[in-house]
Amino acid sequence: MLVRVLAVLAALCSLAACGAVSPAAGKKGATSVGVAFSRGGRGDRSFNDSVGAGVDRAKAELGVAAKELSPNAAGSDLEEILRLLAQTGHNPVLAVGFFYAQPLAKVAPAFPRTQFVIIDDATVKLPNVTNVVFREEQASYLVGAAAALKSASGKIGFVGGVQTPPQEKFLAGYAAGARAVKPGIQLSSVFMSQPPDFSGFSAPDKAQEAARGMYDGGADVVYHAAGASGLGVFQAAKAAGKWAIGVDVDQRKTVDPGLAGVILTSATKQLDVAVLSIVRDAVAGRPIAGVREFGLKEGGVGYATSGGELADIQPRLEELRKRIVSGEIKVPARPAESR
Repeated sequence: MLVRVLAVLAALCSLAACGAVSPAAGKKGATSVGVAFSRGGRGDRSFNDSVGAGVDRAKAELGVAAKELSPNAAGSDLEEILRLLAQTGHNPVLAVGFFYAQPLAKVAPAFPRTQFVIIDDATVKLPNVTNVVFREEQASYLVGAAAALKSASGKIGFVGGVQTPPQEKFLAGYAAGARAVKPGIQLSSVFMSQPPDFSGFSAPDKAQEAARGMYDGGADVVYHAAGASGLGVFQAAKAAGKWAIGVDVDQRKTVDPGLAGVILTSATKQLDVAVLSIVRDAVAGRPIAGVREFGLKEGGVGYATSGGELADIQPRLEELRKRIVSGEIKVPARPAESR
């Protein structure tokens, strides 16, 4: 691993002349954003790509520079990546995913002049850390309602990546929404791995097997919140001739055309909007520390309607959305069995 770290450091030094806090790549005085992606980096057609889209917008609209790094498959170099980006003058540094929390808690105090932004975590409370969190349970409630309303068998499924509190929000909302519109609905759920094993986000074969078991058991809609593993769920849905639900972005628009037709809807997070907002404030010199929350009310989460598969039930879903925004419906953030 030492060889890999030295190689990354050398690449970064070429951008920043290896100064401890020297300006990073870009025009003199320009903001240069450091991006520490989640496992798999760009190309997952989900979480990372949505963050990447926000970075691309920031480069195009704000003229910032950016350096992007991705961790190894084991995720053993998270701390090194954050430290390298900070050492080479990138500011702010985006930590993409809750599993950066412990490494960030170690690194951030050593670089008090660098503003770190962690996405999907609110536990790191330091003066130079911004916490960006989404109300995923609210979007999941709506797609859960859609799954139950569209289910002919009365059975639905959920495939999660890694069982952590942030991931459990997806399951909690999905279950609550489904049961709100069809109290007798049967829900099967599984997480691909348990922390500290985060391989569940990059195991499409295992996700395909899990989803296949749910479809074989009678489920006709399966929702995934499993990053790149979601591809396996879509493949299983196609083989079974049944529905799947995507996550983070409108996956009907991002998957291969041969799989798009099985995606009923997607629970979306406007990660690109959140990233652009944070970087815009940083460029303008506005304070960005603290917790920033994005839910239905803020337009930070929602559900996709591409393909027209929800046309017949959309009025019902919109009614539920308005009741969540007004506060009439309180969506749980933890599954009922764990509360």
